[in-house]
Amino acid sequence: MGKVTGFLEIDRQTAKYQPASDRIRHFREFTLPMSEEEVGRQAARCMDCGIPFCHGPTGCPIHNQIPDWNDLVYGGDWEGAIRNLHSTNNFPEFTGRICPAPCEEACTLNLEDVPVAIKTVEQAIADKAYKLGLIKPQPADVPTGKRVAVIGSGPAGLAAAQQLGRAGHAVDVYERESKPGGLLRYGIPDFKMEKHWIDKRVEQMKGEGVTFHCGVEIGRGKPLDELLEAYDAVLYCGGAERPREAGIPDDGLSGIHDAMPYLVQQNRRVGGEKIESVAWAEPEIWAGGKHVVVVGGGDTASDCVGTAFRQGAVKVTQLDIRPQPPKTENKLEVWPFWATKMRTSSSQAEGAVREFQVATLAFMGEDGQLTGVKCAEVDEKRRPIPGTEFVIKADLAFIAIGFAGPFEDGLLAHAGEALERVADRRGNVSVKADDKSYRSSIDKLYVAGDVRRGQSLVVWAIREGRQAARAIDLALMGETTLPR
Repeated sequence: MGKVTGFLEIDRQTAKYQPASDRIRHFREFTLPMSEEEVGRQAARCMDCGIPFCHGPTGCPIHNQIPDWNDLVYGGDWEGAIRNLHSTNNFPEFTGRICPAPCEEACTLNLEDVPVAIKTVEQAIADKAYKLGLIKPQPADVPTGKRVAVIGSGPAGLAAAQQLGRAGHAVDVYERESKPGGLLRYGIPDFKMEKHWIDKRVEQMKGEGVTFHCGVEIGRGKPLDELLEAYDAVLYCGGAERPREAGIPDDGLSGIHDAMPYLVQQNRRVGGEKIESVAWAEPEIWAGGKHVVVVGGGDTASDCVGTAFRQGAVKVTQLDIRPQPPKTENKLEVWPFWATKMRTSSSQAEGAVREFQVATLAFMGEDGQLTGVKCAEVDEKRRPIPGTEFVIKADLAFIAIGFAGPFEDGLLAHAGEALERVADRRGNVSVKADDKSYRSSIDKLYVAGDVRRGQSLVVWAIREGRQAARAIDLALMGETTLPR
């Protein structure tokens, strides 16, 4: 905990943003950092609540010891704080920026709508640690002689590779794209997380003996069998990038795109890379001077909104089939779980028009080009209500309604039926592996991250990577000191 009476004396405060009129002119991060004194005061608000739900199963999936490092920050011990934070989280500078913070929803002070600013403190710890030079390579003292390949360098793959490298194994990471990071680099917009944070961690991991092989797609450019023969274990962290089918009529018109190719293209522009890539073979997409419609109400849709504004869109409308949620939740019914309530992202606050309880009936166009989106209000069962139809002008539309599993080409096609898969009630397909051994149906092949559990949060990916690393270390060595 922090100060005994801190939560009674100090008001909740979080970092401020640059004005929307300024931040939409660039793709850099726009959060205005708080001073060390302000961060310390926020850490002081952490109370002796008895059972800290913030780092339990309802709060933080990686079980960050939040009360502990809040107390260390309050006492000015930044080195102790980052050491404690790193004991559960390999990349707090990632989670402090892009995690939606279920820990704050589970905070006891959230019963009064004033939770501890956990996410703000977490980011401050990581950023301060870099400034103080506290984040350095931690190579293993003794090599084990075992070799492990990690396929995919998103948060799950990176976390697993770092843990395995520190355990003394020789780790090779294979990445399809030209740089490591997965959708951390190519899916998350730079205005939410600049990519030099990934580069810093990659350099740290190289200093720990991890080798990165970029531009190599396993199953297409390099057979999976070669890895299984050359390595003692192979961990597949390929993600769940296949977009969900919307089933909207006339979606073949020019100007209609899935969300992810659009976000990947812009991240490539910012990073000075070519727009073309192995997975996202799409024509160039640009929102400048256009009326944009985004179908979907989640984080990916919000990222499209913010990107479109920065490219100079005339108007951005976001369509959500769900009813508009209440401003506040009933705490006694939902706390400490994640609540359904009205939330406005920084991108939506930049001027988006939000339409709730609206179904997208069809796309409309002339001469093969999108001109509008036909919509209708829906009832409580999400059925269109006759007579409520209307058309929104649109030159560009993005479909952002989630992901249905990994791409079926590449590695999955190469592995064929030998790699067992499962489908949930929504039709999402994932590779079959349990959450203890992380073993797949193919000998020596382990699976972790979104490709195993379905599309989820960055904290879940990090947890999966860490746990899979522990399982592999245990299988190879008969014992392990890696944390679960």
